[in-house]
Amino acid sequence: AVSGQLAFDLPLEPSFSRENFLVSPSNEAAWAHFEAWPNWPGRMLLLLGPTGAGKSHLGAIWAETAGARILPAAALATTDLQALVQNPAVLVEDADRAAGVEKELFHLINLATESGTFLAVTARQWPDSWGLKTKDLLSRLRRAPAVEIGEPDDALVRAVLVKLFMDRQLQVDATVIEFLAARIERSLAAARSVVAILDREALARGRAVTRPMAGEVLKRLEADH
Repeated sequence: AVSGQLAFDLPLEPSFSRENFLVSPSNEAAWAHFEAWPNWPGRMLLLLGPTGAGKSHLGAIWAETAGARILPAAALATTDLQALVQNPAVLVEDADRAAGVEKELFHLINLATESGTFLAVTARQWPDSWGLKTKDLLSRLRRAPAVEIGEPDDALVRAVLVKLFMDRQLQVDATVIEFLAARIERSLAAARSVVAILDREALARGRAVTRPMAGEVLKRLEADH
């Protein structure tokens, strides 16, 4: 997060539907790669980018289209990989955080190749930064097609805020959007969280969401951190 910006850690379930994915310069390359499916070289793609950039959202849209089974990389240790590749496609999330499953990930890549299963893998960083000890796995990942999804840019943060308020049927002035966009963490989760909090606040007060209200909520959240 940018210094001085607020992050929110609330258990809010995002809607990972296609219509809720907003394309901007920060994610258009990744979007184009997933839209190009099934024309993937080697039937595999790495999706790399920071937390909050929208990897899970994009992955969920693709999974629905491709009929993919989604699972965290850590779950590979207890998964029947042979059965897993019977799915037409597989999405493995957070591959850089799953210590101890290198053997399983390498085996999965080989099985997917043999069976013609499409495989998408998400991570925050490029494979060289994962601390892999299995040279064959690292070599395989280095050769795999990869695309980066960037931290949400200002235009995307603003657009997401506008859409989230509209989804909740809240009329919010443009100055409120600008105020929030400049102060919250640049992540889609942060945008969802602050809109949910302001929606509850407006309901409790029986008032519209205003810039002063937004300022009070942000101050309160900052004090809680």
